[in-house]
Amino acid sequence: MDFEQVIRERFAARKFSDKEIEAEKLDAILEAWRIAPTAKNLQPIKIYVIRSAEWLAKLDKASPCRYGANTVLLVCWDKETAFMKKDATRTLDVHSTYEMDACIVATHMLLEAINQWLGNIWVELFDEKIIREEFDIPENLVPVCLLPMGYKADDCPMNPSHSIRKSIDEIVEYK
Repeated sequence: MDFEQVIRERFAARKFSDKEIEAEKLDAILEAWRIAPTAKNLQPIKIYVIRSAEWLAKLDKASPCRYGANTVLLVCWDKETAFMKKDATRTLDVHSTYEMDACIVATHMLLEAINQWLGNIWVELFDEKIIREEFDIPENLVPVCLLPMGYKADDCPMNPSHSIRKSIDEIVEYK
């Protein structure tokens, strides 16, 4: 699929079939993460691939938003690795770029999933404490989002407002 089709086809899929994602498609999605840009190329992101019934059940304790997907990627950032942006004097840490890095990585994987003809959704509604306990997440890792993905169910609904977009004139200003 060409890039324009990928970005136009993507929508938040909220109903998945039970068809398993083929290994080569999952590998392509994970490769999209591996080559995604991160601040100073520190790659402070860890992905947990959740596929077994046992681990999906554990995930369901933490979030109601799996929508029947049989594969979920849990995106975490590493506090020990992420780049810290300094203030103008270059003396104080202002903030970490972890959120930008995690968003770039997740977006690369979501777009590659569409390229592989797979539906997906970005989920931030989860209980971090339960995720940490159920998946034994070390303290240096912080869960950022869940990416349920798979083959869309035949009756997968699209959000009615999905194609309502502001005009370029409303969102872009040239100076």
